[in-house]
Amino acid sequence: MEELMEEEALLQSQKKANESLSKPWICNIDWNSTFEEELKDKVVSYKPLTGTDIKQARILLVGQVGAGKSSFFNTINSIFRGRLSIQANAGSAEHSLTTSYRMYQVRAGYAGKPLNFRLCDTRGIEEDQSLDDQEFNYLLDGHVPDKYKFNPALPLSPDAIGFIKNPTLSDKIHCVAFILDASSVDVLPQKVMERFKSLQTRMNQRGIPQAVLLTNIDKICEEISDDVSKVFFSGAVKECVEKVAMMMGLPQSQVLPVKNYHREVELDQNINILSLMSLKRILNFVDDFLYNKLDEIEAENGAQVRIAESK
Repeated sequence: MEELMEEEALLQSQKKANESLSKPWICNIDWNSTFEEELKDKVVSYKPLTGTDIKQARILLVGQVGAGKSSFFNTINSIFRGRLSIQANAGSAEHSLTTSYRMYQVRAGYAGKPLNFRLCDTRGIEEDQSLDDQEFNYLLDGHVPDKYKFNPALPLSPDAIGFIKNPTLSDKIHCVAFILDASSVDVLPQKVMERFKSLQTRMNQRGIPQAVLLTNIDKICEEISDDVSKVFFSGAVKECVEKVAMMMGLPQSQVLPVKNYHREVELDQNINILSLMSLKRILNFVDDFLYNKLDEIEAENGAQVRIAESK
């Protein structure tokens, strides 16, 4: 009897989550071409905080195998390329399709200039194999060169070819975006979650801001499959955002639902808007990190001036 009551409660909870809300839980979004162009212009005109001497912000994508790290880059790249792009190797496999560290650039239009950020893609997190702790430290601290191929049998060391021994602030990671599959949040392996928590500790020690990109939202809400602009009316997506925020120990405002391109054959305005909104938020987080670094730089410069004046 008790089991039947629990099952009924679960069904009622799922039914409630799948119901459309009467009001969106995030407002002030115009799902039209004008708003899309405004978002694109903001991303194109983005420049890292003046005074830090950084030309391109570096955003590290971290996630379980198959969650959509490479697909998120492909989605952003498609928006600015003006057509669907598969520049990054993406898909489903038993182990990570990404074996090398790639610092992807996004260009403004066909053969245009690179934008002032890079999306950095690396091996997916697995239960039995992924980057070790020291390799992840090297990533965050800017020691790893572009296109470095990770080898589980031979961890990265300072003796490796191309190892950046004296990284500057420009070489370091300025924000980390965890990629989580909304349709598998409830069955995320414990070892993977423990790995995320361990990585978060390392980010927190460095003051690196974090966000979560919640992918495959169309798999938990059928209505979104037909119209992505319904995302913030979805009880299922709202509930998933709340759950992930609690799991990751982050504010809900840092859990950003997105839908990557995967079955579409043409660009979709609403997919673009949702992705650009998330990217713009992440760039804001980058600037928050750089403001703290700028304070440190100015304090250090002030201390050096005072030392020089006292001599």
